[in-house]
Amino acid sequence: MLKHVDHFHGSDLEKIEQVYGVKKEEIISFSANVNPLGISPVMRSALIDQVDCITSYPDREYTSLRRQIGAYTGAPMEHIIVGNGSTELISLFIQMEHPEKALILGPTYSEYEREISLGGGTSLYYPLQEEVGFALDVDDFRTHLNESLDLLVICNPNNPTSSAISQHTMRKILDECKRYDICVMVDETYVEFAPDYQAITSVPLTRYYNNLVILRGVSKFFASPGLRLGYAITGNEDLIKRINSIKNPWTINSLAAAAGELMFSDTDYIVKTKDLTSKERTRISQGLSSWGTVKAYNSYANFILVRIEKKGITAEDLFKHAIRQKMMIRNCCTFPFLDNRYIRFCFMTPEQNDALLTCLKELL
Repeated sequence: MLKHVDHFHGSDLEKIEQVYGVKKEEIISFSANVNPLGISPVMRSALIDQVDCITSYPDREYTSLRRQIGAYTGAPMEHIIVGNGSTELISLFIQMEHPEKALILGPTYSEYEREISLGGGTSLYYPLQEEVGFALDVDDFRTHLNESLDLLVICNPNNPTSSAISQHTMRKILDECKRYDICVMVDETYVEFAPDYQAITSVPLTRYYNNLVILRGVSKFFASPGLRLGYAITGNEDLIKRINSIKNPWTINSLAAAAGELMFSDTDYIVKTKDLTSKERTRISQGLSSWGTVKAYNSYANFILVRIEKKGITAEDLFKHAIRQKMMIRNCCTFPFLDNRYIRFCFMTPEQNDALLTCLKELL
């Protein structure tokens, strides 16, 4: 088990306020990876008219919400489970599978290993290599899959590397996992930001592979972390029945369910989000490549991983310099296989991005 070092999470603005004396309301968080457009305008204007829904219990099956998610993702509503954020569903799935040994692509989000450990399992890491921009060498990776593994965990696009695995490559992985009876959990929290969504999402594969579970939420793309709304997609009907048999009823409140139905149907907002992310991803990546003091890796999510090349400057230096200017980036030294040369920041509005780049360049 790898040791995960404490760090400032993108939501830890109260801690930042205490340590650095910067009012949390004034901090621009480039660390939280949340859509800078804010919540869906359709949801904002329509939700107030549905506020009376809290006087009744939600539909125990969340039929209308699952139908809307199905329309949004292209998955049959019967293959969808909803939960109190993707974190609850990660926990539920791992509890159901109860893996003794899991393989995780790293560096990545620490919650996977924590949940596996809580269930008494152990985690191994397959490290993505910096030399190839943290892209997966699928041929080498498949040689590490064997009958001793119960579970494979993949974040796609991955946090913090922002690298991605194509649907074509995922098929190869799933085929190999079927040979050894390995369940595959794919966290697609950031897939909606990807430049070629259809080539990366594994949702269509759930129709053909019963060893695949996909997890998503609304925290990042729909800028709604406070709703605690997540969903899972799997073609394994037995697993769905088992999860629903132990899952607490009404884990999503009526207002959050109504909000979900509204945001998933806001096509204009979805298009604007993808357009803004695409333009800023290209512009920032090209800008960083001209500096000569950093290495920016290919980005498929709404954030970018950067390695500091200038001697004498660390990620902690840049973090402190930025927070004093009321901007919060992520020092990535706490992720497995990364050190104090790596930072991550998400794409905000063009004006905010320009301010951050100016700030970072003062030291770089």
